[in-house]
Amino acid sequence: MGKTLAQKIFESHVVDKPFGEAWVLRLDRVFCHEITTPVAINDLVARGMDSVFDPSKIKAVIDHVTPAKDSKTAEQGRVLRTWAERHSIKDFFDIGQNGVCHALFPERGFVRPGFTVIMGDSHTCTHGAFGAFAAGVGTTDLEVGILKGVCAFQYPGTLKFEISGTMPAGVTPKDIILTIIKKIGVNGATNKVMEFTGPVIDSMSMEGRMTMCNMAIEAGGTCGVCMPDQVTVDYLWKFIGPEGDASYPSKDAALADFRKWHSDPDAEYDEVHSIDVSHLSPVATFGFKPDQVKTIRELAGTRVDQVYIGSCTNGRIEDLRQAAAVLKGKKVAHGVRGIVSPATPAVFQQALKEGLIQIFMDSGFCVTNPTCGACLGMSNGVLADGEVCASTTNRNFFGRMGKGGTVHLMSPASAAATAIAGTITEAGGN
Repeated sequence: MGKTLAQKIFESHVVDKPFGEAWVLRLDRVFCHEITTPVAINDLVARGMDSVFDPSKIKAVIDHVTPAKDSKTAEQGRVLRTWAERHSIKDFFDIGQNGVCHALFPERGFVRPGFTVIMGDSHTCTHGAFGAFAAGVGTTDLEVGILKGVCAFQYPGTLKFEISGTMPAGVTPKDIILTIIKKIGVNGATNKVMEFTGPVIDSMSMEGRMTMCNMAIEAGGTCGVCMPDQVTVDYLWKFIGPEGDASYPSKDAALADFRKWHSDPDAEYDEVHSIDVSHLSPVATFGFKPDQVKTIRELAGTRVDQVYIGSCTNGRIEDLRQAAAVLKGKKVAHGVRGIVSPATPAVFQQALKEGLIQIFMDSGFCVTNPTCGACLGMSNGVLADGEVCASTTNRNFFGRMGKGGTVHLMSPASAAATAIAGTITEAGGN
């Protein structure tokens, strides 16, 4: 019997199988940020176990509240900062070099096909776009990962999503993943790996694949994964080729090696879903669950107070280009606050170079530094009670972006069109 990508990674990283379906895996990367990691650090210190398994495999960033907004968040940053210095963690990204973790770490080449990755953050599943097994974990698992370089997981079942057809104009990866979550529900992939495959995925950029995998957790999935291919090789080449760590002498050699992580043709899946995107329309969420999804046309006319473009889901250069193309030469509606946060300094710089920042500012958007702050209602775009936000983020729970606030998730293009109209609007429809 063949194996899925996830099963191959598990079997190549197994350290122990202590009971049942529990597998203890060797970790290739442990990612850290200043919200969840300081709790783990302080507990390890209190236990007299202030150590790290391998400083070269730990990557850390201050990204959720940056710069600090108060003494509490400043202290969280200091705990992470001094810990990284204490243990000679070279890849620590402090204020000025920092960005949204799930955009910054792939951009730096820290994720490779076949890797195992953990982080104390639910959207760690983003990194499965590279053909890796990447999962968010709790404090105890994070502590063990930091200390010993291992983590226990349940042996994975996999749901396969075969995505075919031709994407209509205006439909983006964000629309596809929201449609999938609507189809299977917020518990539809609980404790499963969501494997995205098919010609539509093959034609997607790494940015699009990361958007798909990022929201696997919103369907309950442990991880979202894509097969590593030429697109993956091209994205990673500056890190793995002769100008990087020289892991591969040629792109052909890298591609041939990456194929070992492809799911076998005779692999068994818990479920297989075939989705033809040819007739999809741009969509957005309503209510307070990610599976509550309607077409933009069905929600047309819904008022908004704020439009937010950014986050680990849709804050990359591809996303900013989509939004800027809609905004160019137009203005944000009276009474609507537009906020854009490029996900990393490199994205910000590229957007400056291409004139996108000027477009955003000319339209009336506030351009902020890279940060996760608005997405979880901590800074840089928090809502007041009763306010409504059209957002390119990943979660629309009640109060997610601020106590009493409502969030409609949508693509960057739809968010830009909504900013211009002042109500939920399909791009091209304003």
